[in-house]
Amino acid sequence: MAAPVSALESAWQLLIANFTEFQLATVVTFLLHETAFFLSGLPSLLFERFGLFAKYKIQKKSNTSAYQNRCVLRLILYHVCVNLPVMIFSYPAFKFMGLRSSLPLPHWTVVVSQVLFYFVLEDFIFYWGHRALHTKWLYKHVHSVHHEYATPFGLTSEYAHPAEILFLGFATVIGPALTGPHLFTLWLWMVLRVLETVEAHSGYHFPWSPSNFLPLYGGSDFHDYHHRVLYTKSGNYASTFVYMDWLFGTDKDYRKAKAVEENEGKNL
Repeated sequence: MAAPVSALESAWQLLIANFTEFQLATVVTFLLHETAFFLSGLPSLLFERFGLFAKYKIQKKSNTSAYQNRCVLRLILYHVCVNLPVMIFSYPAFKFMGLRSSLPLPHWTVVVSQVLFYFVLEDFIFYWGHRALHTKWLYKHVHSVHHEYATPFGLTSEYAHPAEILFLGFATVIGPALTGPHLFTLWLWMVLRVLETVEAHSGYHFPWSPSNFLPLYGGSDFHDYHHRVLYTKSGNYASTFVYMDWLFGTDKDYRKAKAVEENEGKNL
């Protein structure tokens, strides 16, 4: 007797019956990214624009509506002209490395272990790549674009020079390229990575922010410091976790600033 088919597998069967693997791995992946990115990134833009949740805003400064709109328009341009072509032209490489979309879907233990591996590997590579971008020449000619927004909001997470999109994007795709995952796992990883970087750039630290509950997770407060200080002293280079900056001493100024804030809070 055949095993019962889950609702998820039934939905996946509809996808693979109506789209080719190339379409799913390129155009549908792009649309999924855009949906996750803009749906998760727009709230912090609106919070800032309308002064909502001001008590949880990390910086008191705010971007003007025109400056926010400029970010959104350039993001659409970069995504269509850089991200989408990269997805299309990288498909043969992913296919060669073992990407598949057929049923059955991978077991949840495989999905979880692969996604955890991707997070750890991405964080390690991102740390060193990001740190390199803060050297004088690379910062001036490449990374300074991302730092145009010293007061970040969610959508600024992917606002960057095209060269940086390719450079740091390598950290995101190297894990999946090494393991040759199922497309479902790749999609889950992409969505979680988008949610993580949008939260880190949101500019808001809420009581329910992930860093309040997840050990070693950096989050918005950790990364916001990186944006608001001089690039030579910013530190906090890792994308997701805090241990790389702790191990290599690039979070010392942040820790000192947090200690001062806590002491000032006690003296009020």
